[in-house]
Amino acid sequence: MTRLLWVWCLWSYTSTLYASSVTLSSEQEEYLRQKHVITMCVDPDWAPFETINADKEHEGIAADLIRLVASKLNLTIRVIPTKTWEETVLKSKRQECDLLSLVNQTPKREAWLVFTEPIIKDPNVLVARSDYPPIDDIRSLRNTSIALLKETSVIERFQNDFPNLKIIPVDTEEEAFWMVEHQKADLTLRSLMVTAYTIKKESIFNLKVVAQPKEYVNILRIGVRKDEPILRDILNQGIQAITPSEKELIVNKHVYIKVESNERNHHLLIYGILTLLLISSLILIWNYQLRKRVAQEVKKNLEHSQMLFQQSKQAALGALIATISHQWRESLTKISYANLTFRAHILQNKKIPDELLDKNTREIEQTLDFMSETMQNFLEYYKPSTNVYEFEVEDSIRAVIRILDTRIKNLNVAIAFHQTSNTYFIGIRNEWMQVWMNLLSNTLNIAQKRAQKYPYIEITISENAISFHDNCGGIDPETLDQLNKGSYKNGLGINMSREIVQKYGKNLFVHNLDKGAQFIIVSP
Repeated sequence: MTRLLWVWCLWSYTSTLYASSVTLSSEQEEYLRQKHVITMCVDPDWAPFETINADKEHEGIAADLIRLVASKLNLTIRVIPTKTWEETVLKSKRQECDLLSLVNQTPKREAWLVFTEPIIKDPNVLVARSDYPPIDDIRSLRNTSIALLKETSVIERFQNDFPNLKIIPVDTEEEAFWMVEHQKADLTLRSLMVTAYTIKKESIFNLKVVAQPKEYVNILRIGVRKDEPILRDILNQGIQAITPSEKELIVNKHVYIKVESNERNHHLLIYGILTLLLISSLILIWNYQLRKRVAQEVKKNLEHSQMLFQQSKQAALGALIATISHQWRESLTKISYANLTFRAHILQNKKIPDELLDKNTREIEQTLDFMSETMQNFLEYYKPSTNVYEFEVEDSIRAVIRILDTRIKNLNVAIAFHQTSNTYFIGIRNEWMQVWMNLLSNTLNIAQKRAQKYPYIEITISENAISFHDNCGGIDPETLDQLNKGSYKNGLGINMSREIVQKYGKNLFVHNLDKGAQFIIVSP
């Protein structure tokens, strides 16, 4: 009985308290009185169009549009939850639901459905990896694979239109993008709205739109069981009653693609294109300068007299570059999404709203500033220096934290500062940054290895001592003894840190304290 209730635990669209905004015929009203409740099957995993959430609720563009149609007709529509699109199609074929939510009309589906008028249109785009060349003609492709969702109109058409392609059926939108991103498929064809939503949500930086087949546009309608065409006619009246502004509001709520007249604000489109070109140029120039500067610094480091110090840095360079690369990947994902948003408007000859243009350009500017600051901190840390000067301890520690920012966030590490005074050291700043890097990296490594659920690092700065204290379970007694004797050789970097600290007349001690380890630098 419990299982039966779970399967048929249906979420209801709540009818509007006001009278229907559509006038129905007496025959249609009688049909609805007898029908009482209309059931609907939906795609449980088709964001941003529709999903079934953990509470069995229907969410997304389709949910809001059909809810609006129901309110205009004063209907009660109940959603029958399913776990997959294939299960949804099967239930629809068996007439276990009256409606099939937003779908394309195809000859195959006409075998058991009739269709309403279009409720929304959305172009499809071909998506490939960022190194894939633009596509002028799909028919010219050879030895090319494309990942397409099972039981969809697109896979039906591609099988007929493009026999030159190798079609790989997949179960979900995410799987299609994953196949392309990980080189299991060359292409996928997805809705522009789905593409924009997924790239932003999943932070997929290395995908791009390579073509927009004009003949492939999703003209989405509500599918109605074939033996009840009167329900289709009723729904058409509700669809006709939806205003463009109502539809626009629903779409913008989920993906923010604002539809405007083709003839308005062309200067914004031009400005958007120029902005994209400028961003692309800045990224290319920055990457060139970055490669050049890193190459120069590596060359200098190899020639530097302090080989022990620099060799230790180079040993950690691979991990640091991976960290910087990940931080830049996230930043470039934000820029890529802004680019895709502008591109979506341009492809559809739509206005770029002033507020969207302002929001995206501000975010681009902030992202570029973050990328610049991250690389500056990295170069300052890595660049050899013999300059001795006074610097603030907290500021140098925070510079290292910014270098490790992405890894700290990924491991969900909380960092708390306690400072009793503004403490300054006199010395080579990036040598001390190497010490902070070693101490912080030790904690991050052990937090990851032990899968610490809520790791934290407490950094205490006083005039005579700097303490790093974590909650990651501490160091085993044998290793702790070796660390304090200077005989531990497994690359924790503590020996090198101790040598740097002692160079400046201070001492480094390692203890187990409370729930974790404590590294403390003390002035005699």
